[in-house]
Amino acid sequence: MLNYVWLALIILAVLLGGFTGRVKPVIDGAVDGAQSAVTLAIGLIGIMALWLGLMRLAEQARLVQALARRLRPLLRWLFPDVPEGHPAMGSMIMNIAANMLGLTNAATPLGLRAMRDLELLNPLPGTATNAMCTFLAINTSSVQLIPMTAVAILAANGANNPAAIIGTALLATLCSTAAGILAVKSLEKLRVFRLSAAPVGKPTGARDTVPGVPGFNDLENSASPAMESAGARKTGDRRAEDQAKDAVGVEPLPIWGWVVLALFVACFGWFFVAMSWPEIAGRSVSLQPGAENALVRAVNTVALLAIPFLVAFFPLYAALRRIAVYEEFVEGAKEGFHVGVRIIPFLVAMLVAIGMFRGAGGVDLLTQALRPALDRVGFPSELLPMALMRPLSGSATLAIFSDLVKTHGADSLLARMGGTLFGSTETTFYVIVIYFGAVAIKRTRHAVPAGLIADAVGILASVLICRWVLA
Repeated sequence: MLNYVWLALIILAVLLGGFTGRVKPVIDGAVDGAQSAVTLAIGLIGIMALWLGLMRLAEQARLVQALARRLRPLLRWLFPDVPEGHPAMGSMIMNIAANMLGLTNAATPLGLRAMRDLELLNPLPGTATNAMCTFLAINTSSVQLIPMTAVAILAANGANNPAAIIGTALLATLCSTAAGILAVKSLEKLRVFRLSAAPVGKPTGARDTVPGVPGFNDLENSASPAMESAGARKTGDRRAEDQAKDAVGVEPLPIWGWVVLALFVACFGWFFVAMSWPEIAGRSVSLQPGAENALVRAVNTVALLAIPFLVAFFPLYAALRRIAVYEEFVEGAKEGFHVGVRIIPFLVAMLVAIGMFRGAGGVDLLTQALRPALDRVGFPSELLPMALMRPLSGSATLAIFSDLVKTHGADSLLARMGGTLFGSTETTFYVIVIYFGAVAIKRTRHAVPAGLIADAVGILASVLICRWVLA
């Protein structure tokens, strides 16, 4: 699917650029896309190292496994191909939880880790498994408890009640998530997307070697997806063995340890109160100037405190269970560099195509062509550029949303629809490219159509729910 999408974006961009005289913007879009891809991947390395290190601490302390046990019935239905207790379950849970809280900096590294864990179970390297496609569908349509970015933009533009979109975004993402799961479970049964059996009598991941034939010599085999998968499999096997060995020696949390954790949580509870309602803490000056609404301050406080809480809680919990926190954190962080470098070619390919298409004015032409039809069915044409751009580029969608708020007012129905749409949809192509690129998946099967179906449902639900609740 990505082959056709990528080729279509490139060809359409070149043809549109030629017919409309926008050849230079097309070239600039390609160059900027390539530069942005490398900058983005390098920037991700540090973030990934941080969260992968914390994830290892949570695993070694058996915290992730305990959470997975409590969600076992749901996970068994969603991912029947993943064995109970496999590290992939914990990684996926942590990613989904981060997405629900709007912690994008944490969600991406944890999602990449989940894909690496799922690749350990892949009998056909280079081809997405049912579990991978299901995980991507949930990831691109994740239930959003607090759409932090959209609320912040509305608040910054003087909205009287910027938190009004929290409820509408939650309802819209419930619809999109249900649609994504239904789509991925239905599409995986179709013949065109069905998995083929692994070759009989050949080790998993093996390839034939034909001397002199491009793509089959030893040099190319050394960098093939199969060999990359084998390397990931060995790394994952070692990690699973380490976890099993270390779990035997993990000491239970003593009573005084629970007391320490309770005091730690109580401190953050006080921080929340002091930052959300400064008058209770005896402060005359708010720590969030410009946020007059108490609910907005509470939402912003959750966003501010969530990451510091997690960054401190995981090492503290692991230390209370007598785990060498520094050594384990460093061991987990080592994966960040390798994953960051591996996704660069995949990001370059997609961001170049998107940049060229935007530079050629493709989104503007689609908006003009679809506006009459959408006006007839009651879909605001002002939201169309944002809806078309959302699966392609998060930064471009954010810019369109900001302009929409400034043009129509932060308290307008259109601004609230846009905020709900922004909070209830995802940059589907970016997520699929970066996650599958991390494990060298080239055959994405039904992941793209399932993600786009979830996006479409989320967009329509955003408009309908806002008309129903906020009009």
